[in-house]
Amino acid sequence: MSIILGIESSCDETAAALVTSDREILAHKLAGQEEAHAPFGGVVPEIAARAHAEIITPLIDAALAEADLTLDKVDAIAATAGPGLIGGVMVGLVTGKALAMAADKPLVAVNHLEGHALSPRLANADLDFPYLLLLASGGHCQILRVDGVGQYRRLATTIDDAAGEAFDKTAKILGLGYPGGPKVEALAKTGDAEAVPLPRPLKGSKEPHFSFAGLKSAVVRAHQSGEHRPEDIAAAFQQATVDCLQDRLEKAIGDHGKVRHLVVAGGVAANGPIRAMLERLASEHDMQFTAPPSWLCTDNAAMIAWAGAERFAAGFTDPLDFVARPRWPLDPTAEKARGAGVKA
Repeated sequence: MSIILGIESSCDETAAALVTSDREILAHKLAGQEEAHAPFGGVVPEIAARAHAEIITPLIDAALAEADLTLDKVDAIAATAGPGLIGGVMVGLVTGKALAMAADKPLVAVNHLEGHALSPRLANADLDFPYLLLLASGGHCQILRVDGVGQYRRLATTIDDAAGEAFDKTAKILGLGYPGGPKVEALAKTGDAEAVPLPRPLKGSKEPHFSFAGLKSAVVRAHQSGEHRPEDIAAAFQQATVDCLQDRLEKAIGDHGKVRHLVVAGGVAANGPIRAMLERLASEHDMQFTAPPSWLCTDNAAMIAWAGAERFAAGFTDPLDFVARPRWPLDPTAEKARGAGVKA
């Protein structure tokens, strides 16, 4: 059994965790920055990087203390090396490098997306490769076939904006504040999804990808018209997003053949109606549905430690001069999708 220290700082969550190779979470510490970014309605990269630098060392110390461990008892140090806001990524990666050098421990540079992609295996020991993954977060919206550690085939991506970003922008339009996803979902519970006609971009298209920019624009127009209640706009937006995700997943299953498991990961996976749709879809296609608990869907260090554990077990370690990456596709061989705003 190995023990991995995980460090996450790719956006506005600073986190440290200690996870074993047999899936025991020994400690997990997380510091959010919601108050710092709330006045701006979204994450300000410089503010985020400064906050990471201030809290990351005491957070790691607290995680070690909670696990009753010292650094010499850790087998490897895993740190998010991208993709993400480069200032924050650099804070976490440099900290991981310093600890690895000081303690003479291996460094595992983790792709943040791989952390999400493998997180369901931390929560479910029975989840075997391969599986079909919907990876939906604030910065990414993709469908991937996961064949193993480091083995990803991208089947679809967004040609403009991610689903999570659309949730946050809708919340900002409606004056709900940041972070937007949970607030839109809460407001939508009191609304009528049929009261506001909104588009379903690319639904039914032969193209495999997602698009949410047009949906965001439609939300702006609906709000500016003054003809609709905010709760109805929230409900209509949420249902349109559910419909788009379902349509694109059905296309992926039809085009590429189903595998045994349908899996969801990323912050958007915490949304209740989206999870309910995925459960129905899996049942209709005789697939087993797997989703991590909600706290493991949002950015956290346990998933980074677990991805580090999986990579470490497979023999992957990285040099101390590994460079932080603002963009880092899981499938670098995938054809570039159309659209200037593609989140690869």
